[in-house]
Amino acid sequence: MRAGAILSALLLLGTAAASAETVAIVGGTVYTVGPAGKIEGGTILLEDGKVRAVGRDVAVPAGARQIDAKGKVVTPGFMDSLTRLGLVEVSQVEGTNDTRPNEDDRFTAAFDVVDGINPRSILFPITRIEGVTRAVVAPQTGESLIAGQGAVIHLGTERSDWLLRSPVAMYAVLGESGAGLAGGARGAAMLRLREALQDALDYSSNRRAFESGDRREYALSRLDLEALQPVVKGELPLVITVNRASDIEAALRLARDFRLKLIVAGGREAWMVARQLVDAKVPVLLDPMANLPDSFETLGATLESAGRLHKAGVTVAFMTGDSHDVRNIKQAAGNAVSYGMPWDAALAALTLVPARLWGIADRYGTLEPGKDADVVVWDGDPLETTSYPEHVFIRGVEVPRDTRQIRLRERYKDLSGVGELPYRQ
Repeated sequence: MRAGAILSALLLLGTAAASAETVAIVGGTVYTVGPAGKIEGGTILLEDGKVRAVGRDVAVPAGARQIDAKGKVVTPGFMDSLTRLGLVEVSQVEGTNDTRPNEDDRFTAAFDVVDGINPRSILFPITRIEGVTRAVVAPQTGESLIAGQGAVIHLGTERSDWLLRSPVAMYAVLGESGAGLAGGARGAAMLRLREALQDALDYSSNRRAFESGDRREYALSRLDLEALQPVVKGELPLVITVNRASDIEAALRLARDFRLKLIVAGGREAWMVARQLVDAKVPVLLDPMANLPDSFETLGATLESAGRLHKAGVTVAFMTGDSHDVRNIKQAAGNAVSYGMPWDAALAALTLVPARLWGIADRYGTLEPGKDADVVVWDGDPLETTSYPEHVFIRGVEVPRDTRQIRLRERYKDLSGVGELPYRQ
């Protein structure tokens, strides 16, 4: 076994065996994102995987490990509200891509990403050492009108408790992609989606008749109908990927007619219908860096989207929709601040807002006593591109600062002992 592989195995075993220690992070500028707000020269005490205390005059227990955070910034761990983490290892290798079923089917509502997530993916260490501690993993939309179910995870994936909530949402698509799946027309995609929801409602009321063969044929399989039950009951959010303003309005009508718990993902032109989103209390999952009009349905894309939506009162959480570059979400948030979103709102869009959206605000999202100790110590402004985490804790356990990239850097940064390369001129 090569040395790199042995090191990886030891790190994995060590982290898996590690338990949450008592840690006092002392003297930093603490952004709690909670009722305590910003605390200058604050101390945060981590114990048994939880935040035990936070404030200026917190007593540090004897024997606690202390981290000097003077001149540093302390925040909750960040969360990406739509990723493919753990589902994709090498994008161009089909065998490492589990984002969607490879079948010609308009509806795959029963598809569950959890069974395909690889907690040993090399992408988790790369992501978490840059301050992202939680994520929503979602199926790839664009192959089915209803793509399947997503989950919330934490990125300390060496531990067996990495799965936090499943299912967390159902995922669907409209707009150009939806039209392409329904024969080329947006109206046809909406018709098919309505039919699916109507079938789910009918199945709910006539399950016994269906099972005895005394009910009409449905457009969906029994498993898909079962998976849609919490959606049509308003218990599980339906996340619709949609960009054009008129398509968002169509999605709002669908949600009103079926009393759905709607979340808009993508939303390149969402700022154009911000008032309707506010009135309907529909949040938007946004990539603040998505400003290029790469199709006719994204002509209104702008770097000012996040700021405009926030100003209008729309609930905004940040997403990348990615697997390999989730770590860049802090740069995206900083970009939103540069184009009009308040700094505090951008921080909340990475912490408290997603915690509320995905039903884990009782455990995560703020630095308050009793919450999970997802804590990051930054060497500067966390939304500044040049800043970097010095310590990252997930549920009170500090994650190892080791990735494939770091090992490659250490291996090749000093070539003095390699000798002369052949054919050197």
